[in-house]
Amino acid sequence: IACAPLWAFAGPVDINTADAETISTELNGIGMAKAEAIVEYRKKYGPFKSADDLSLVKGIGDRTVELNRANILVSPAKKK
Repeated sequence: IACAPLWAFAGPVDINTADAETISTELNGIGMAKAEAIVEYRKKYGPFKSADDLSLVKGIGDRTVELNRANILVSPAKKK
């Protein structure tokens, strides 16, 4: 299994597949508590459709989304 080096710069992260630790590391202004809220929201409501959907998560505002827009990836929902 390949692991990203700990010294990696903030970079693109898929908010539909990343775990809370990765989200908190890669997105500015997102700590572990908010990252865990993102993962919980995704489990409860399904995958995010766009970066803007992050603002639906409690504690994450439009400004945080704008600051991170270039690094937020959204994979398409898997068909069942």
